[in-house]
Amino acid sequence: MIGFGAGLIASLLLASACQPKKSKGVKMEDKVLQSLVDRMLAEFGREHQQRIATGVRQVSQFWQECDGDTAALEAFCLGNFLADEAEREQAFQRLEAAFEMLNGLMVEQERAFQWHLQVDTGPVLPLDYLLANFSLASHVEEDLYKTKIAFFVLLNYEVKTLTDMIKSGAQWSRRQWAETRLAQHFTSRVPADVAQRHYEAYVKADDYISNYNIYMHNLLDVKGQRLFPAGLKLISHWGLRDELKAQYAEDDGLPRQQMIYDVMQKIIRQEIPRVVIDNPEVVWKVATNEVSGASRDSSREPDTRYAMLKATFLAERAVDPYYPICPTKIERRFRQDREIPEETVEQLFAELLSSAEFQKTGKLIEKRLGRPLQPFDIWYKGFRTASRYSERELDEYVQARYPTVAAFKADIANILQTLGFRRETAEFIASKIEVDPARGAGHAMGAGRRSDNAHLRTRVPESGMNYKGFNIAVHELGHNVEQVLSLNRVDHTLLEGVPNTAFTEAFAFIFQKRDLEILGLDSEDADRAHLDALNQLWSTAEIAGVALVDMAVWRWMYANPEATAAELKAAVIQIAQDVWNRYFYPVLGHKDAPILAIYSHMIDGGMYLPDYPLGHIIQFQIEEYIQGKNLGQEMERMCVQGSITPTLWMEQAVGESISVTPLLKAAGKALKVLR
Repeated sequence: MIGFGAGLIASLLLASACQPKKSKGVKMEDKVLQSLVDRMLAEFGREHQQRIATGVRQVSQFWQECDGDTAALEAFCLGNFLADEAEREQAFQRLEAAFEMLNGLMVEQERAFQWHLQVDTGPVLPLDYLLANFSLASHVEEDLYKTKIAFFVLLNYEVKTLTDMIKSGAQWSRRQWAETRLAQHFTSRVPADVAQRHYEAYVKADDYISNYNIYMHNLLDVKGQRLFPAGLKLISHWGLRDELKAQYAEDDGLPRQQMIYDVMQKIIRQEIPRVVIDNPEVVWKVATNEVSGASRDSSREPDTRYAMLKATFLAERAVDPYYPICPTKIERRFRQDREIPEETVEQLFAELLSSAEFQKTGKLIEKRLGRPLQPFDIWYKGFRTASRYSERELDEYVQARYPTVAAFKADIANILQTLGFRRETAEFIASKIEVDPARGAGHAMGAGRRSDNAHLRTRVPESGMNYKGFNIAVHELGHNVEQVLSLNRVDHTLLEGVPNTAFTEAFAFIFQKRDLEILGLDSEDADRAHLDALNQLWSTAEIAGVALVDMAVWRWMYANPEATAAELKAAVIQIAQDVWNRYFYPVLGHKDAPILAIYSHMIDGGMYLPDYPLGHIIQFQIEEYIQGKNLGQEMERMCVQGSITPTLWMEQAVGESISVTPLLKAAGKALKVLR
């Protein structure tokens, strides 16, 4: 019998020169495959009939001419099928260890080669872009097929469908779930050159977004006045949005909010002068687009934003043919990554946005503000306790506590103990998290193997971490804690992680909500639970609208694959306006507002945005469940479930499936109290 496990992994070094882009699948008639199945049944016994039939079908689906002819396929199946349960157990253990090592090395290589683009280490060099475009992962999948490791897995472990997992997953053992995740490594066969171009498209889009900064002190209003302090550099969209939110705590914040909204609209419409992006040497009169200083060139950004989005779409379309089960990015995102059908997600968001509670909350906000609502009031922050403190007070407190990245790193264990984690657990988690100064807004990058550490990226100016940076850092810390627990405390590393990114977002939101508690600035409020419910409803509704835009844009791109960047821009704006008019205009007014198209994730996230509202919905259900319980202990219990289906994870974590009903009920109660 051909060796398995470590021997197969070692054979990666001996990969053949097969060029998959030129290869064709070996077309085999059903009678040929049935003949092979019959031979295997005769050799291994009819008690393995289902496994043999499934294995042969799965192998034949991805077998190509470069892998050998029909005789080679038959020899491989006869020589590598595991009928003996003891051998199957050995193979599983070795494959699990090998894949942990392989996944970990790929994560570490990507992190190291993208380091200078993502971490603020000084000026970016041309070399850094070359390094960032290199990816071992682009070649690994094809090498796993060339060396027959992929076929070994497909022959011996079944690829379950989403329907199978939803229907039967609750009855599976943990080992069965781990085997399922092992087999799901091989639901595609993307040629290395196609995978490399796919990777490069996202690296380029991410770099574009990471350097999209606006120097706010250099912005002038219609009277030529500067409204923002010197040195304030904000990344789009995160920094702009968070500064807009912060202005709700200021008596004179409205003009600054209106200016930020104008900047956002110009970014969306690509009317922003190209020269003002990430440039501290020019002054920009926003209303008229006049530019002065080191340059007077007011030429607009030439639809670069949408060219980047178009490039990621084309990269996805290039890999589509190599995913027979999920042949579009839309299907991969929902049926493979999220494991929640697209229509289910859309119904959840529509139910929330069409609710009477959403409309009534808008009326309450208008009453609290004492003015008609504006489109940017989708980011209203007045339901949060944080609104009781000025931005300056919070900045001063945070700067004193965290003057450097190292100071935040040193305090992680204390932060976790404040949130209820046992000292031993808090210290272990803290030892597994590194903190890096970010070029972008913030990021949490998990490890791929237990011997490595997760990385938290956040911005820390020379004056020290400010409150917005701290708030983002706490959000990212929530991600990191989940990443550490679901890798290091799970029973099978093949089950590492949570069902999808919405769940890690949920934990990030849970941490972020407690930022003032961590700082010791939290205060008792009899209406706190009601305020939290309305804040959660409003925040979830905002990002649900953005997610619906993201989903519709990807559907449009698939329907119009030859569209230009200019045509895509027009479509995105129209879609954003349509979603606004349907769900937000009845609440906030201002027909045809395009603001839902501002999120940077739409450009470099590959339809990531639906995970945020899902995360908010899941967060609220978890928050309700852990009331009166210990957050740290409950989070650990939930995280060690690992990567099972979302529905099963939720049922085991909180006793119910994903639903907006608890949030709407809580908001309804709050609206009766807060008038």
